[in-house]
Amino acid sequence: MARSVVLKQTPRCLVCQLAPRWCICAGLREVTCPLRVDVLQHYMESYRPSSTGHLLPRVMPGVGRHIFRAERPIARADIAQPGRELWILHPNGEPLPANADPAALQVLLLDGTWVQAAEMARLTGAWGRRVCLPMTGQSRYWLRAQSGTGRFSTAEALLFLLGALGLHDAQAQLRVQFELHVYASLCARGHKQRAADYLVDSPLGAALPEVLEKLASAKGGPRSSAAPQRRADRPGGLA
Repeated sequence: MARSVVLKQTPRCLVCQLAPRWCICAGLREVTCPLRVDVLQHYMESYRPSSTGHLLPRVMPGVGRHIFRAERPIARADIAQPGRELWILHPNGEPLPANADPAALQVLLLDGTWVQAAEMARLTGAWGRRVCLPMTGQSRYWLRAQSGTGRFSTAEALLFLLGALGLHDAQAQLRVQFELHVYASLCARGHKQRAADYLVDSPLGAALPEVLEKLASAKGGPRSSAAPQRRADRPGGLA
């Protein structure tokens, strides 16, 4: 049976929000970049420990997290930073502007289901420039089933943006933190085989081998080598 730390009210780490035996705080590494990042998180999403909208403020100093409730609308002035152009990532936005300076930008990420994101997009539509990113491949967010191709988690959208802006060091660092979050959450849910499969194409083995060993030693944790072999039949997402 799948485990739920929310429904069973299992004690959780106050930082990473995972059950203590799956705590990943030892692997937390700060990710810094000149881009200002804010997350507008739907209030329903704020109750879900698996949300990557929680991950970003943990690992990126200065990330603003704002809770959206339709009955208590947030004003643009509560989020927009002076001296920066505000971008809102949205599938229906314009193509990424060329030669953008990350130090002069602020990006707003909409964190929620696709229906919730559409609701938040109606509020933020006139706040700034809507920007669409060319996002390809398959989501590495194996904690939820994606409702269609080309759909990614909030953190993955930021990963694509960091790459498009040439912030490759920050992109690589955030990818490690994102995949650690996904991997440990799979372990916490008791999905041992899926967790082991997840490591096949993950940078975690090389980046945080000691953290993986700690998780593997937890009761019920999957054991895998720090440099797993590639598998041609790996799953591409959580079904």
